[in-house]
Amino acid sequence: QVQLVESGGGLVQAGGSLRLSCAASGRTFSSYAMGWFRQAPGKERELVATISRNGGSTYYTDSVKGRFTISRDNANTVYLQMRSLKPEDTADYYCAANRGTNWARPSYWGQGTQVTVSS
Repeated sequence: QVQLVESGGGLVQAGGSLRLSCAASGRTFSSYAMGWFRQAPGKERELVATISRNGGSTYYTDSVKGRFTISRDNANTVYLQMRSLKPEDTADYYCAANRGTNWARPSYWGQGTQVTVSS
């Protein structure tokens, strides 16, 4: 069992930065690929970024490439550094842990943290 707790969301002006954190419980953190999803009001949840188990491989959706950076450490935490934020980045952001490779059905979800970008 893995529990995920996100933090770091908030209100920021366009062009600003935020860093989201996701703390994972359990001793098997390194067994999971980690990802960040987001869901804007009235829209479907979308995959934003993923990082492999050893941190050597990352993926970003096109709309955040060059602005967001996903990383993980050895202390059971995964981060999403967000720069040059835009109003369209406003959403609830969710951390996910994936034992497999199918990001359509991650193994575990966090409860979410809200990010609001004002214009």
